[in-house]
Amino acid sequence: MNSQIKALIEKAKRGQKAASNLFKDGDIDFAASRAYYSLFYVASALLLSRGLSFSSHSGVIANFGKEFAKTGALNPKYHNYLIEAQDRRNIGDYEIVFTVTEEQTKEMLGWVKEFIQAAEDYLKNLP
Repeated sequence: MNSQIKALIEKAKRGQKAASNLFKDGDIDFAASRAYYSLFYVASALLLSRGLSFSSHSGVIANFGKEFAKTGALNPKYHNYLIEAQDRRNIGDYEIVFTVTEEQTKEMLGWVKEFIQAAEDYLKNLP
C-alpha cells in the first residue's frame, strides 16, 4: 500500500474519531459531515489503489460504484452508504430548517467503522 493510500485511510480514521467526539458533544450535523468525509476518504483510497483519482465528490462516488460495487470487488452496500451519507451531509451542512437526526448520524458512524475495516481487509490482500 503506497503512502498516499495509507494517508487517506489514516485521515478517515481521524475523521471517524472527530465525528464520534462531535456526536458525543451533541453536534449532530457536524458529526454527520465528518462521518461523510471519512467515508469519502476511504473510497478515495480504494480508487487510488487502482490508480484512479477524482477531483469531485460525484466523481469519487460514481467511480467507486463502477469499480467496486458493480464489479463485486466490495459489497455494493458501501456505495449506498456513500450516496446516503452525502445526502445527509448536504442536509447537515446546508439546510437551516431540516437537520440530520441523531439516529441517522449514529448509523453513519457505524458505516464508517465498517467501511474502514472492509477497505483495510481489501487493501492488505492486494499484491
